[in-house]
Amino acid sequence: MAGGSLRPMDFDLPLEAETYRDEIRAFLREHAPDRRFPADWNRRLAEAGWVAPHWPKPWGRDAGPVQQLVIDEELRSAQAPRPLNPIGIGWAGPTLLVAGTQEQQDRYMPGILSGAELWCQLFSEPGAGSDLASLTTRAERDGDEYVVHGQKVWTTFAHVAQYGILLARTDVDAEQHRGISYFVLDMRAPGITVRPIKQMDGNATFNEVFLDGVRIPARDLVGEENDGWRLAKVTLGNERVSLSGEGALWGRGPTASTVLDIVRAHGGVDDRRLRQKLAVLYIESEVLRLIRLRTVSALVRGLEPGPETSVRKALSDEHGQHVMSLAHDLAGTAGMLADFGPFGDPDPIWPEGFLFSPALTIGGGTSEVQRNIIGERVLGLPRDPES
Repeated sequence: MAGGSLRPMDFDLPLEAETYRDEIRAFLREHAPDRRFPADWNRRLAEAGWVAPHWPKPWGRDAGPVQQLVIDEELRSAQAPRPLNPIGIGWAGPTLLVAGTQEQQDRYMPGILSGAELWCQLFSEPGAGSDLASLTTRAERDGDEYVVHGQKVWTTFAHVAQYGILLARTDVDAEQHRGISYFVLDMRAPGITVRPIKQMDGNATFNEVFLDGVRIPARDLVGEENDGWRLAKVTLGNERVSLSGEGALWGRGPTASTVLDIVRAHGGVDDRRLRQKLAVLYIESEVLRLIRLRTVSALVRGLEPGPETSVRKALSDEHGQHVMSLAHDLAGTAGMLADFGPFGDPDPIWPEGFLFSPALTIGGGTSEVQRNIIGERVLGLPRDPES
């Protein structure tokens, strides 16, 4: 990298790409002249369909891969902020697009897209993680409501979320996968207790959630009763795409581009080993970006999540760890300190990310689970024997 640089790959885009580019640039000029973003920027971005452009109108722009690529490039170039609502935008919203009623979409989509209403996911339980279908949280119908009892764990953002997507068993006599229903849960409802789980990076983004007689209006049942497992697979497919970002913190925080920009700003590196790692990091990030463009549109159209979501997550989890490991290597001896950054510049995002990165290969389905899916559904290998 000494004396040279890596730049984003150039593609020969079709002519309509320039039309897409003109549209987003015109929006930026009108609503954020000179990159001055107004206080209601997230709402404006959401209402214009730019937050999730691959979603169908009116929530998105029905954008295909080329349009998505152009929109992302222009927003990045303008350094435009985007709503931080990974669970809402990443997998709750797409599931509501597939199975939500018009009333549910009209109620929840604006807050999801603008980030005004943060969401969490209440799937995993102490005895039901990778084997999610064995969940025991129960929801019993009582007139126009469901009464929920149970416990969830590893619920990201539960301590600050306004809403959650919840899986609960509504038919205890049915076969495991057939007696589960899918709900929207108001996290402010009586009977909900949230207990944060302290992590080794010092944060507490994960939580235990206890549900003691929580009442959910029947209108917040998503899809049909006892059809929740089908919708859970839609959610999990979108989850794998959302978690498999080019960054080290599941679509948040520093990315390979962040590391490369820092290296460029310092004039490159002469160490051949580090230069090779930087080249590999760049290649990984480009592959992941292109795979993502091929998968998100199909998921939003309601197609069955394919094995490509597992391919991308398996790749991106290791890539996220590579990002943080390389930043640690670039810090040199400063990497032994609690507050380090590449080339020794202190920044808490790096040590926090370095400590968090081992979780990447566990959350959203372990790397072993992803490889089993790839082996069975792509390579046609026999299923693992039941333990």
